[in-house]
Amino acid sequence: MPAVAPVRTSAVVAGRYVLLDQIGTGGMGSVWRARDARTGCLVAVKVLGRHSSALLARFVREQAVRVRHPHVVAPQGWAAEDDLVVLAMELVAGGSVADLLREHGPLDAGTAGLLLEQLLSGLAAVHAAGLVHRDVKPANLLLEATGEAGPHLRLGDFGVAAPVADRRFTTVPGAIGTDGYMAPEQARGAPPEPTQDLYAVGRVALELVTGLPPAWQREIPSHPLRPLVERLLVRDPEQRIATADAALRLLRRLPLPPAVPPPVPDRLGPAPRQRRTGGSGAGVEWAAWLGVAALCGVVAGCLCLLLGWAP
Repeated sequence: MPAVAPVRTSAVVAGRYVLLDQIGTGGMGSVWRARDARTGCLVAVKVLGRHSSALLARFVREQAVRVRHPHVVAPQGWAAEDDLVVLAMELVAGGSVADLLREHGPLDAGTAGLLLEQLLSGLAAVHAAGLVHRDVKPANLLLEATGEAGPHLRLGDFGVAAPVADRRFTTVPGAIGTDGYMAPEQARGAPPEPTQDLYAVGRVALELVTGLPPAWQREIPSHPLRPLVERLLVRDPEQRIATADAALRLLRRLPLPPAVPPPVPDRLGPAPRQRRTGGSGAGVEWAAWLGVAALCGVVAGCLCLLLGWAP
């Protein structure tokens, strides 16, 4: 975990985002619930404090993702001030599929099929945009707080996403992704391809129906989803099912029972009240100008990074 500069509650970053409470941590820093001062809406904000050039490049890469889809959480914008850089996105309050599995264990076939359908639908949009996610796993499958109404999955965390077959995003012999969910060729450092995400979907599917993480998974059990999982977990990428759309068509042909999903509660609760601070409108305007100036400096640095992109 990179070191993150201390951030105080109710701090205003770049004259726009009012940080309310910390709701998590990620590979690049802390995650906060914030209020967008321009729109009045609550958002989730990743805060990158002290950072290396590689981390900043990863941050810039994530903010460049612009996929609008009901089952994708894409960044809405970013800003910078002093030594802080923030990335804003929609606030998703129901936790993740990892939370669901930890609390409820294996899911029924209907619920697992519903989650996989939503995931594959989101991935189809990501791949159509020319991107490979490269880190599909339960912790990155966020859930809306739907209560008893059934799960609504959102694919998030595009910090290691890359354009299809772009060798600039590959480091050999290193591998980019999460152990256990990476396709064999991805673990060997192959260029990004959509079929790598589909292999990860197979690992996720097996976890949904067995409750076991990849390190504990063995053979594919007899199960209504087995025909799909077998096609996703083919080791040879040339023989693996080729597209998320094809996987969706196969999934929808399977005779799955009706879903009996566990509830998905609001895990964040009410937003804290924003503490009032002194100062005039002119002071806020001045803070905004400072934020713009800082952002310009960060953008200039990022342009230099983009000329020799580092993962």
